[in-house]
Amino acid sequence: MQSSSNVGAIVIALGLDARDGKLAANGWKDQTDISAIDLARSMTAACVRHVIYTDIRRDGTLTGPNLEALAEMIGIAGSAVIASGGIGTLGDVEAVRDLGAGGVIIGRALYDGRVNLADAIGVSLPGVVRS
Repeated sequence: MQSSSNVGAIVIALGLDARDGKLAANGWKDQTDISAIDLARSMTAACVRHVIYTDIRRDGTLTGPNLEALAEMIGIAGSAVIASGGIGTLGDVEAVRDLGAGGVIIGRALYDGRVNLADAIGVSLPGVVRS
């Protein structure tokens, strides 16, 4: 029998899907008036420590992440932010890393070969040699 209080513990992440800074719901069909930044601020004050932030206007476009909005989110939640939406190049992964995000979700760019997974891991982890 284990006595650790961490046994069975899971990480809870707040998923924020935003279009033009406002949260979207119901499969992104419904736009709300709720500010993603304001909700992140209140949730981190309530001890949420991980945020997955998706800019749905950029998701799947390969046009690059919304670095301005991402920087604001990181300013609130720190390195616990995982960025999603718009990643299209290895340079986008580097830009997200340089802002201080804790991670990045790469979708379409991996599927169609625009970003090599080994290279993305290489730029995201110090000391890892790129292929």
